[in-house]
Formats: sequence, structure tokens, C-alpha cells
Amino acid sequence: MATQHVDVAIIGGGISGTALLYLLARYTDLSRITLLEKYPVLAQVNSHGRNNSQTLHCGDIETNYTLEKALQVQKTARMVERYAEAQPERERLLFRYPKMALGVGERECRELRERFELFSPHYPGMRLLEREQIARAEPKLAEGRREEIVALATRGETSAIDFNALAHSFAEQARACGGERVALQLGTEVKAIEASGEGYRLSTSRGELRANFVVVSAGGHSLLYAQRLGYGREYSCLPIAGSFYYTPPMLNGKVYTVQNPKLPFAAIHGDPDLLEQGKTRFGPTALALPLLERHNLRTFSEYLEVLRPDMDVARVMFNLLGEREIRNYMFKNMLFEVPLLRRHLFLKEAQKIVPSLKLEDLTFAKGIGGIRPVLIDKANRKLHLGEARIAPGNGLIFNMTPSPGATSCLGNAENDLNRIAEHLQCTVHRDRLAAELHGTQESAA
Repeated sequence: MATQHVDVAIIGGGISGTALLYLLARYTDLSRITLLEKYPVLAQVNSHGRNNSQTLHCGDIETNYTLEKALQVQKTARMVERYAEAQPERERLLFRYPKMALGVGERECRELRERFELFSPHYPGMRLLEREQIARAEPKLAEGRREEIVALATRGETSAIDFNALAHSFAEQARACGGERVALQLGTEVKAIEASGEGYRLSTSRGELRANFVVVSAGGHSLLYAQRLGYGREYSCLPIAGSFYYTPPMLNGKVYTVQNPKLPFAAIHGDPDLLEQGKTRFGPTALALPLLERHNLRTFSEYLEVLRPDMDVARVMFNLLGEREIRNYMFKNMLFEVPLLRRHLFLKEAQKIVPSLKLEDLTFAKGIGGIRPVLIDKANRKLHLGEARIAPGNGLIFNMTPSPGATSCLGNAENDLNRIAEHLQCTVHRDRLAAELHGTQESAA
């Protein structure tokens, strides 16, 4: 393949990379935009429905969000909704299930009542449901339960999304509106990135490519690329894998549990699975695995490269394991992967949502569940939860986007677009972007 020269090269064909591809094609005058994906099909890692929660996070039922973060996530979720609603295939992108956060016991119920007072002015559709109302909406939640329960609930809003289908839609629309300006190079692995003149030289499995700006949106591999170029060495990585369990139909919509503030991992939820009709999915579990991609043993050596173990990493891990509640939680989640034990142990977890659930109803979902690259902030000696971006200001961006990165894909892409436009001095059609994705005629810059 002859050397190509492009304005922007995007590495990673998941929901984040394709969202940026779409924004650059739709709202800028850049003449050459290329997306490179190592797999032959887009969105096969964390953006595939088998590897994520299939949830459009709006901040209303995610009890680990502060109000500030919830409103930020709500804004980016609305961008995704506006995009999807305008597509002819919107019915295979968005799904309107009822959803709720379920509080069990006096402490959790009190927390949800207080949360309702704080959040409901910002979420007009939010309702506080008592036991009788919960039983009407989700009968299985109240059946056979003695504890006090209450729920924060919304109905009639988008709650589930097929991020795999959305990524394909972004790519299709990018090519439709960008024409020859847009190129997809699937089955193309980027082996190295090197500074070259005022841009960068990418060595790929199909030859060489030169780019004025490079954006890497490749999960845990983003940190790997960054560190190989000398950036992001203040971070290490703790990959957290999540597994799921299937049952026959149990729930009408999404039911989240209250997040334990002492645990830096997601509380389990249950919901109808978009990809497996007639099944309810419960999870995820949380297991530390030395891989950058679930079920891909070839990423073990790459994980060792980004781990960069030192005393700061050791202190973070020691502090984590020094907390009895966290230590017990992590040990329990290890047991959730043991074939002869896992169903028996996970049953109690799932019964917090459906008390009448029986062991024979529960099946381990083989091959289901991805990995979130949780960063270890070595400078501050703590886990960096949520999204992270390394942007040294020289034509490079490295995005690490665990949940709610998929929900925030267009918001994150807009931030990247602004950095690209400033660096390359290209034209951005901000009025069109604001009207189509923000629902306003004002610039969103």
C-alpha cells in the first residue's frame, strides 16, 4: 500500500472512534479523515452489546453520580438521542424500557428519598415509587420480599441502546455525508506511531500512513500507545472484567441497585437483554484480569507493558485490599468465576433484585462481558474512575473511556473536534452541530 497522507487518523472503530469520525465528516471541512480498526468489523470489543450494559446513562438512576456529573451525562445522552431519533433505523438503535434504581432496607430507602428531593427538579420524569407502585411496575421485585423497598423510576424515556448498531450507524452516516473525504480501513492494526515533521507516521499491518492529527480511542490500548510515545506514564491500569448471568424473563425494564460508596465498582443490575430475546440479564460482576481485552490472551503482554509496576501502584493496590469490604468484595467476585460455585454464590446477589429467583433459573452467560480499563493514578495514589483523556496539545489525543463513555461518545467527540479544529485551523459548522445535536441554534463551542 502506498503511503497515504490524511488530516486526521482515528485509531479504534468502537463507539468513541466512530462518533468522532461522524462529527468530523458532518461538521468540518477536513478533506481527508481515516479510521483504522484492527478487527475486520467495527465495534467488536467493548462497544458490542455482549460486552456492555446496553444502557443509555442519563444520571437519573445511577446512584454513584453526583448531581453535577448526572447533569453532564444527561446532556451527552441527549446528544445521542437526538442523533438516533433522526436516523431511519432508529428502532434498532434506541429502546424505551422503564427503568428504576431500587433501594432495599432502611438506609438505602432513606438515601433514595433524599436523592429524589435533590434530583427530581432536574429530571421531570422521575418518580418516587413505594412498595405497591413498585409491585405494579415490576411484580418480581416485591414478590416474597419482607424488607422495606423504594425506587426512583422513569418511564417512556430511552433507557437501552445497541451501541454496536450505533457505531455502525455513525460510520455509515460519516461516509454518506463525507463521501471520498472519509475512509475506513478495517482489519488494519496500527503497530507504531512516530512523530514525523509536523505530523505523525503510522506503521500499520497494511503499510504506512501519515497524519497531521492522531486520535486514539482504543480502550486500554490507548494508554499503551500513549506510553510508547512517552505520555501517560503517571498512570497504570487495573482492567476490571464483568460477567453476566441469564434467567428466563423476569423484568419489564432496567432495575439498578444502589451503589455502595465504599466500592469503586458498579453495583449489579437486571434488564431484558437486547441481543438475547426472552432472557433477562443480571450483572456485572467485577474481576481484575491481566488483559486489555476480555477473552483475548494475546493482550496479556500488552497489559504487562501498561502496568508499569512501582511503589505507587503497590500502594494503591495495598490500600484497596486493605479495606476489608473491598477485599471481601474482590474475593467474592473471583469466586463468581468458579464453575461449580458461581451460580450458588451469585444467586444471593441477584435475589436482591428478584427475591423469588431460584438456582435453576440462573445460567452463567458464557462469553458475555467485557473489560473496563480502570486507570491507576500513580501521582495521587488512587484509582481514576470514569473517563480519561491524555491530550498533550501537539496533535495527539488518547481516550480511555469506561462507563459512561459510550453514552458520552458524542460529547467526548465534540471535545476532540474542538481540539482538532484549533490545531488544524479547519472550519467547523457549529450552528448545524448545535441545532442537530444540542437542540439549539447557539454554538456549542
